[in-house]
Amino acid sequence: MSNHLADQTSPYLLQHAQNPVDWYPWGEEALQLALSQDKPILVSIGYAACHWCHVMEKESFEDQATADYMNAHFINIKVDREERPDIDHLYMDAVQAITGQGGWPLNVFLTPDTRPFFGGTYFPPVRFGQRPSWKEVLTSIATSYSENKDDIEAQAHNLLQHLQNAAQVGGGKQENIFQLSKATIADKIREQYQKQTDYKWGGFGRAPKFPASLSLKYLLRDYSFSGSRDSSDIAIYSLNKMIHGGIYDQIGGGFSRYSTDEKWMAPHFEKMLYDNALLLDFITEAFQWTRTPEFEDKMREIVPFLCREMQHPEGAFYAALDADSEGEEGKYYTWQKTEIEQILGLEAELFCLVYDVETKGNWENSNILWMPQDLNEIAEPLKINPAQLEAVLKGCRAKLLAAREKRIHPGLDDKIILGWNALMISALVKMHNTLGEGEYLALAENCYSFLKTHLYNGDGQWRHTWKDGKAPIMGFLDDYAYIIRAARHLQEATSKEIYFTDALATMNYVLDHFSTPEQQFFYFTDSDQKILVRKIDLYDNATPSGNAVMADNLLMLSILFDKPVWRTRAYAMVDAIGKTICNYPASFGAWCAVWQKMVNGIHEIAVIGEDAPALAAEVLSFYQPNRLLQFSEKVNQAYPLLADKKIPAGKTFIYLCKDYACSQPVETVKDLQTQLRFKLFDEFSKNDPSAQN
Repeated sequence: MSNHLADQTSPYLLQHAQNPVDWYPWGEEALQLALSQDKPILVSIGYAACHWCHVMEKESFEDQATADYMNAHFINIKVDREERPDIDHLYMDAVQAITGQGGWPLNVFLTPDTRPFFGGTYFPPVRFGQRPSWKEVLTSIATSYSENKDDIEAQAHNLLQHLQNAAQVGGGKQENIFQLSKATIADKIREQYQKQTDYKWGGFGRAPKFPASLSLKYLLRDYSFSGSRDSSDIAIYSLNKMIHGGIYDQIGGGFSRYSTDEKWMAPHFEKMLYDNALLLDFITEAFQWTRTPEFEDKMREIVPFLCREMQHPEGAFYAALDADSEGEEGKYYTWQKTEIEQILGLEAELFCLVYDVETKGNWENSNILWMPQDLNEIAEPLKINPAQLEAVLKGCRAKLLAAREKRIHPGLDDKIILGWNALMISALVKMHNTLGEGEYLALAENCYSFLKTHLYNGDGQWRHTWKDGKAPIMGFLDDYAYIIRAARHLQEATSKEIYFTDALATMNYVLDHFSTPEQQFFYFTDSDQKILVRKIDLYDNATPSGNAVMADNLLMLSILFDKPVWRTRAYAMVDAIGKTICNYPASFGAWCAVWQKMVNGIHEIAVIGEDAPALAAEVLSFYQPNRLLQFSEKVNQAYPLLADKKIPAGKTFIYLCKDYACSQPVETVKDLQTQLRFKLFDEFSKNDPSAQN
């Protein structure tokens, strides 16, 4: 038995290809069938690594009687939210308007012309408390559509109006954020974060707890600009708690999606590419600032994990690893104490002490490895040198990893998503810049090469996903925003003009296809894509707001290409959302970072001369969050920062500029750092992290 999903590339859709439910992919065939048969549409949205999606499939979608009823009364459509975030965003908004909450699996009922009128998330096979069973929901909807169609039409009409109104953003006038003191705004943003900070366990709020890497990176940078020690303390303390928690895979490296408890101990075990890209970026920046050896260790663990378990042979990275293996959440990652004792022998007692391993288990009769105590706190009473203790533990972890590799692995979602890979490229470039090791730049360039080969149509147009030689879906705003930024970062590190060429072509495509003259923000979908409501998305979700990243791209590329109109638009975008980001920074961390860069100024650095590659690499290695750098062995009139400079033969000059007006050139990075402190960090020079490191 198979339905209409058998020829799809999405691993999530293929998981449902043998269901007795007659699933269709989203497309004209299913939508026309709903119109011709006058049947309501059920759209069921999830993703391959979603635990509760698997649960509902087993309970309901694999049940023949349930499937027969669904097939008789509905046109049933399966959607992978990672392939079609536009559909997911639209109908998630609808379900949240109906129920006040959302999540996955997302099950939403539509009229034959795709207007939503009812929905929810997970429904059990039998009624549980106030939650109706799936069969009750189906029966109620089918009966209502047959007997009370006018009521359904009214609900669909009202809900569509709500979604259309919600999509009109940026029209109201807000207080001009750039006319207010930057210290006042920074204080307000910091205070909002402080109210939500968990000062005991790090991070924000209570369980479930998400890594919030964008907010933590903003706070880390806040110290550089404001001198607020509390900001950096929140960021670094939270990072330490996360890397010692069960949310971090202590054996194999890499982060799970989120923690189900406030201590970061018990994760939801799925591993997403975007989380690991964003957290690698944050850890690298934290290492640049603090030079903490443990942060470097984690950087060096995350990348091998990604290459081992989530990398395509040609260089790009897969989307996700499932939370489940052998039908059980977390089975691959958890341990019995007897297993550890058998593998580690005499070293097991010390290992179990450090990683909180209990005979009865510390989580659901098994053990999640985590470090509730700092290594120094454990080493002191045992009278062991912390470095020696870590060396023993490292050997233990390698033995356990080798044993774990023999287990049945979690399922792999092996589609390639453009935007998520672009996030990883930026993180790898930053890691290369920080450590000066070419292997990380090679990984980034190989990944970009794969994306350009398989997902680039030319003339600035990109596709969203690729799998098995197919790239059927047009790119979304996030894809474009992240790939422009990745190209910028690659050009900065390599000086290869092809990355600038790609960035400029892609930017022009976005301006033409995601933008209208009357709207300063960008739409989530291409103007060529058909969607019930064309949405503008401003929030950070699990990944940074595409609009915020576009504002940053406009700002930085306006300098690199001398495009004042792009700079003006970037400022207008931040100004239009300014009051909101001040009041709710946790939902707008990427926007806060753009504002932060704007009000503190961009350090425009040009390195020109024979030794430009080496000196540029040295500049890129130190912590400087609002830097823009170009280097070249020769003066290059094509780019404003590299033009009209006089470089004596055999010399290499470093120019520090603002609005293309440059200070006297220097010949060493040490002299540049002195200039930076004197000219741009004068207000808080005593707190400058570069001076402390």
